[in-house]
Amino acid sequence: MKHSYLTNVTTLAYDNEKCIGCGMCVDVCPHGVFEIIEQQAHIIDRDSCMECGACVLNCPTQALDVNAGAGCATAIIISWFTGKEPFCGCADDGEGSSCC
Repeated sequence: MKHSYLTNVTTLAYDNEKCIGCGMCVDVCPHGVFEIIEQQAHIIDRDSCMECGACVLNCPTQALDVNAGAGCATAIIISWFTGKEPFCGCADDGEGSSCC
């Protein structure tokens, strides 16, 4: 089953100049966000990133960054368990409303 979250909200960042094409991100990503193409990692499905941080922890060159455990993907997962509306805290309206 392919998971998809909200479009264009993940905090995943990638610096292709640091990437050495080792494939660790491909190996550890639970949702197939990465693929090695021509000896370099590429983000092929950004919206499937659940911001778990596995890629960041396993990248030997620090080519990846993600705000693990925060953001809309985490808010959605938590809402599934709590039954409450998702709240990721990224809205800047002073009301604390959700952008998820």
